[in-house]
Amino acid sequence: MNDSTEIARSIAATHKNVPGGLMPALHGIQDALGHIPKDAVAAIAGEFNLSRAEVHGVITYYHHFRSEPAGKHVVHICRAEACQSMGADALLAHASKTLGCGVHGTSADGVFTLEPAYCLGMCASSPAALIDDELHARLTPQSFDELVAQARSAT
Repeated sequence: MNDSTEIARSIAATHKNVPGGLMPALHGIQDALGHIPKDAVAAIAGEFNLSRAEVHGVITYYHHFRSEPAGKHVVHICRAEACQSMGADALLAHASKTLGCGVHGTSADGVFTLEPAYCLGMCASSPAALIDDELHARLTPQSFDELVAQARSAT
């Protein structure tokens, strides 16, 4: 077993006797490792007495979980109705072009991962995005590019 698989197994073991413990275990593994490694699925399944297919099904059903490491900066563009009505679709297309990756993708340089969000709670200030853990509202392509430049220079 490699280190990441052992970490995943250990985290899963702490949740295996908790009703509904798979979800908190998966969150814990992703928090610890930045993703849920594909080679750890068997160890997780073993701890919960589930099949690998069942664990894989949960991981792939929820967009929050990722099987590959994210970029250094994660950009979430809000996809909720209020943001869409204020230009989020155009902002998402601009973000994809600027970052050089599609939704659920990571830029070739590994700096940015682009993810959708389905409400950031900034409806009155849309369109909105979350870059790492910081909310940004009333975004335009220009203000988005400025934020990306700031994040890139901080890397």
